[in-house]
Amino acid sequence: MSEGQQPPLSETSGTAEETANAEHAKVQPADAPGSAPVAAETLQTNVTCSRGFPQWLAMNNCSLAFTSYQTGQLFLVGTLPNGSLSLHQRNFVRAMGLIADSQRMLLAGLAQIWRFENVLAPNERANQTFDKLYVPRRGQTVSDLDVHELGVDNAGRLLFVNTKYSCLATDSVVHSFKPVWRPPFISKLAPEDRCHLNGLAMDNGVPRYVTSVSTSDIVDGWRNQRRDGGVIVDIETDEIVAEGLSMPHSPRLHDGALWFLDSGNGYLTRLDLQSRKKDRIAFCPGFLRGLSFYNGHAVVGLSLARREGVFSGLNLQDELEKRKGEAWCGLQIINTNNGDIVEWLRLEGGIKELFDVRIIPGVRCPMALPTFGPDLASFITIEAPDRPLSERGFQAAALPQ
Repeated sequence: MSEGQQPPLSETSGTAEETANAEHAKVQPADAPGSAPVAAETLQTNVTCSRGFPQWLAMNNCSLAFTSYQTGQLFLVGTLPNGSLSLHQRNFVRAMGLIADSQRMLLAGLAQIWRFENVLAPNERANQTFDKLYVPRRGQTVSDLDVHELGVDNAGRLLFVNTKYSCLATDSVVHSFKPVWRPPFISKLAPEDRCHLNGLAMDNGVPRYVTSVSTSDIVDGWRNQRRDGGVIVDIETDEIVAEGLSMPHSPRLHDGALWFLDSGNGYLTRLDLQSRKKDRIAFCPGFLRGLSFYNGHAVVGLSLARREGVFSGLNLQDELEKRKGEAWCGLQIINTNNGDIVEWLRLEGGIKELFDVRIIPGVRCPMALPTFGPDLASFITIEAPDRPLSERGFQAAALPQ
């Protein structure tokens, strides 16, 4: 189905998707609303993956979602009935933090945090193919706070890393945000991105750890501490549990330990919370952001390590040269027991930087509707009432003869 056609919901169908086989595909994104127009040839991206990548998804009965803030896109990756790879893409200005499960997806954009809901019943398929259809149902306007990672607590409260104001925050009915916690080294809330707070680890519905590029308390001060000023902070105790890191991202509690990406060094790292010992599990050839775990594996997002700007002067480049390699953009699936990279997906062309990645268990082939345009405007679904309307005293008025 082409972009702009309404997906019917009888045998429900999907909107535009880029379908990749196990060898090669091309993605040519359209301009996102609110962004500067970019030539199509500049954004055209070739997608390749390892031979076993689609089979790994199918065998583990899961799919993937990942974001690129650089080009403003959300990607949903699954497997088609014939076993080949499905790569579904939607445009969002500055797509960043992401949470996804089989029913709901939350996505941080430039000024909104979007909530998507799956509208398909278990026996429904989109285009006889897609088993989940995520439809935008709420856009919470928080303004440009440089929102990074997201979380949802036990009470269902949305939490997000408010990087611009160096704090953890929640949304507000009236205001842009409500502060929840700030690091002990930040003296005041100010729109100054002092330490570059970026990652959030949840512990069974409780926010527990954050990553920060530095402990700076001055405007934009983190940029001078990128090489080894990174820390992980315990939200509950305000204690720094790891330091000397290089631009750490994506902290995750998994299998009794705290895992994170030591991004400026290029390593997936495991932290023993008792001994505080750090173990480097795997080196990945790129600047790392985005981490998700499933069935003994970690999925990691890689970005091209720019030689200028915030990526310059990092140990990552030295590691790449020592290994006679080049940085690349994409995903790698890593065996957490031995650090082997078992499968991969690579993006070459206009898409050079990713931010977040999430595994979606129990979903084989997902898709999503856009947040604007005719596809969304004409797509209507109706929730069944709790009981027949007549039983609640509502009667249709008789029409005049």
